[in-house]
Amino acid sequence: MVIGYTAGVYDLFHIGHLNLLKNAKGMCDKLVVGVTVDELVSYKGKKAMIPFEDRIEIVRSIKYVDAAVPQYNMDKLEACKKLNAQILFVGDDWYGTDKWKAYEKEFEEAGIKIVYFPYTKGTSSTQIRKALNYIRKDTLEDVK
Repeated sequence: MVIGYTAGVYDLFHIGHLNLLKNAKGMCDKLVVGVTVDELVSYKGKKAMIPFEDRIEIVRSIKYVDAAVPQYNMDKLEACKKLNAQILFVGDDWYGTDKWKAYEKEFEEAGIKIVYFPYTKGTSSTQIRKALNYIRKDTLEDVK
């Protein structure tokens, strides 16, 4: 049985998230998804709009996901080892970065393959958040 793992915040769930999960499930027998806990979201200097309990329930309910687990730290290699995952799935926005070149060596030594999926251009939680903030700002100015 091939176990795959991916992780993310999954805030403001969108088609890019769904594409990643669908493509990942197509390459493994069991897909385990780490959902970043609220405390860890702050590593990016951000705050999730949707609480962790809701985000993990949304991810858990997706038909491509076999299990959803809390992600308490950024150590994906540790998570893969703990789950006996043979494949880590990530977006290709990380591909070729110094950080991920180093990860590739560590994962290869552990016998875990990293698969990069194309980032869904034009869609991201950051863009959705910016649009919502813009709309909120306009709405507040209209009320004044």
